Amino acid sequence: MGRNLHEKPFDETTIAKLEIFGDYAQAWLPTFIMYGEPVICIFDFFAGTGYDKNSVPGSPIRILQKIQEQIGLIFQKKVKIKVFFNEFDKGKYEQLSDSCQDFIKEHPEVGSAIELEILNEDFDVCFNKLLPTIQKYSSLVYLDQNGIRFLAEKYFFALEKTTRTDFLYFVSSSYFWRFGEKEEFKTHVNFDMEEAKKNPYQFIHRSLIAQLRGNLPVGSKLRLYPFSLKKGANIHGIIFGASHPRAVEKFLAIAWKRNDTNGEANFDIDEDKKKEQLDLFAGKQLTKIEAFQSRLREKVLNGSISNNFAAFDFAMDEAHIGTHAADALKKMKKEGLIDYDGSSPLVTYDNVYKSPRKLPYKILKK
Repeated sequence: MGRNLHEKPFDETTIAKLEIFGDYAQAWLPTFIMYGEPVICIFDFFAGTGYDKNSVPGSPIRILQKIQEQIGLIFQKKVKIKVFFNEFDKGKYEQLSDSCQDFIKEHPEVGSAIELEILNEDFDVCFNKLLPTIQKYSSLVYLDQNGIRFLAEKYFFALEKTTRTDFLYFVSSSYFWRFGEKEEFKTHVNFDMEEAKKNPYQFIHRSLIAQLRGNLPVGSKLRLYPFSLKKGANIHGIIFGASHPRAVEKFLAIAWKRNDTNGEANFDIDEDKKKEQLDLFAGKQLTKIEAFQSRLREKVLNGSISNNFAAFDFAMDEAHIGTHAADALKKMKKEGLIDYDGSSPLVTYDNVYKSPRKLPYKILKK
């Protein structure tokens, strides 16, 4: 049985995780409400009690708060939001039920806008029970696991097969480093520890994502991104998964806003701060953003990226926001290396996917 979070305040890492969960719900809700679908769904399979000891809201209350923020738009578009919270521990389940009931009493308009189901089931049973609903509707899924068996790839690949699902999957990545070679672990997760340990421990979550990407079916449209969370000596992390470019763009914007140095962790995972100083022998090392812009520059000058469509997709593939690509392209134009119409290279979701406006980049000199 997992630790009862209600017994003590959320720590800094837990709050960071919850804030990312909340920020994504805040971005996800208006997008899907505006689509005008009659029903959208949110699932929190490890919901907890609703609040910590100091009344700091956990993920289920944060979800309800984000719904409350969009209540006018929800009624305007006549969208019904189905919300599913699951908590296996009986005591936590009862506290969760009370927390949600109290919130809805304070905000009755939320109660009118949603269909709320609070479950008290084993995760595997609950997941399989609700999977047909996830498959049927546009869905946001939270998987905040608290044990090795919940890392099983069968859940991950079940979500990969859906077409309208965004998910945030919290994992204790340190488990992989500590237990990845044990048989109990291998029965649930196929993880190559020898490959993972070729890199320093701080990259364990990044390694997990790389291996999951490598196991995706050929032709899969699912994109996966990590956000590592350091807590003392341990590394935890969020796996974000989505197939729609709009979803990816929104998550990357949240990640880079949270850490504008690397957009991937709540700490300096690549030690970019050290790279700001010149090494007398090796010269200046490139930061993560600089290295990306250097790769982009090379691809533009060799012709493999010739327009804003390719530049935007390359930025997403590399887990960067469009602004990073745009800054590099503007600099190249200023240096007389390339040219394009107008002052903006148009490396945005709106110009590439929403209202497509292809902008060619002309190479002037290499």
